[in-house]
Amino acid sequence: MYINFWYPICTTAELTGAAPVRAQVLCLPFVAFRDAGGQARVLADTCVHRGGALHKGKVVNGRLACPYHGWQFDGGGRCALIPSLGADGNIPARAKVDSYPVVERYGIVFAFLGDLAEAERPALYEVREYGQPGWRAGLVTFDIDAYFERSIENGLDPVHNEFVHTLQGNIRFRPDRMQVTSDEWSSTVFVKMDPPKKGTTQLENLRNDDNPEHFGASSGHYGANTLITRISLSKDNVFVQYFFEQPIDEGHTRIFFLNMRNCMLEEQNDARMQQINMAIAEEDIAVITRLNPVRTPEASTKEVLVVGDECIGQYRRHLGEWERRGWRLDLAALRANAGDVACAIPSPARRTEKNWVLDPAPLLPAGAVAAVGAASAATPEGRG
Repeated sequence: MYINFWYPICTTAELTGAAPVRAQVLCLPFVAFRDAGGQARVLADTCVHRGGALHKGKVVNGRLACPYHGWQFDGGGRCALIPSLGADGNIPARAKVDSYPVVERYGIVFAFLGDLAEAERPALYEVREYGQPGWRAGLVTFDIDAYFERSIENGLDPVHNEFVHTLQGNIRFRPDRMQVTSDEWSSTVFVKMDPPKKGTTQLENLRNDDNPEHFGASSGHYGANTLITRISLSKDNVFVQYFFEQPIDEGHTRIFFLNMRNCMLEEQNDARMQQINMAIAEEDIAVITRLNPVRTPEASTKEVLVVGDECIGQYRRHLGEWERRGWRLDLAALRANAGDVACAIPSPARRTEKNWVLDPAPLLPAGAVAAVGAASAATPEGRG
């Protein structure tokens, strides 16, 4: 798991009421609420007074009040009122919790969980179709009992489709028609496939032309936890699917699934499209929730990668680079201290301010050679 990326916290719909919303991300607790101006805010979910869970409190005049002793924290994470000391009471400078940059877009509340300055951060992924004429959005969230890297890698795998997805018919993977590209934050695999015969699958029934040049698919990752899949059935039947993944812990992930389509734009088609998309997702879930080991192997000798796994290798190389930058959580140390030490993902304010009560979440040392990012991403075998 990696800091310094944008993570979905909750949906806009979940944050419409006055009550705060809890989310567990990267094995740690967070709380979202709206301030007096209606802006979404995200804080570490631990009161620095006596450890109260802030999400159990309530919003008072745009500030989050702890349920234990009523300490009120503003959107910047600073305690603005300690009721027992009175309105003029002296508030200690250390009475603060981490507050994270927030962007609310696509019906999702995102928080940047890390300490990078704004100029250094990767941007939130741009969904270019969103809000554009001729496109319709559908958002659904669901939980899976799987590690988020396994979910991302499944989406980057062009070979599994013909074996896992019965709804997609007799689509065949052709290695000679595969292209993989990569840049600083992302990798993408594009595959031209021969379309199955019309009428053989639910998706194929949506086609309105027989030009094979219009049929193809691509999948890519952006950062550690965003997956993008584009499916072109015909020129006017395109589906672009965005999976903004929330790693809860080593074995659980919440997925914010935003589906964009340029066909069947009427509202009455939403339920049908969601049913098709979730039926395909369930086929993936049935496989990735039974993978052994649960987490991605740390050494290339524990897997055999072959042609078709190139984009997975590129993803792991990116993870290795982010580990070398010191962005990877030390989950063993985090678990070892659980129950004894309260931690928080370091926020940008920690670069300029001192005297924090919550310990920064432990990270693996920067500069180390990442096994999962380097060794496991070795050149695939079986090239002949």
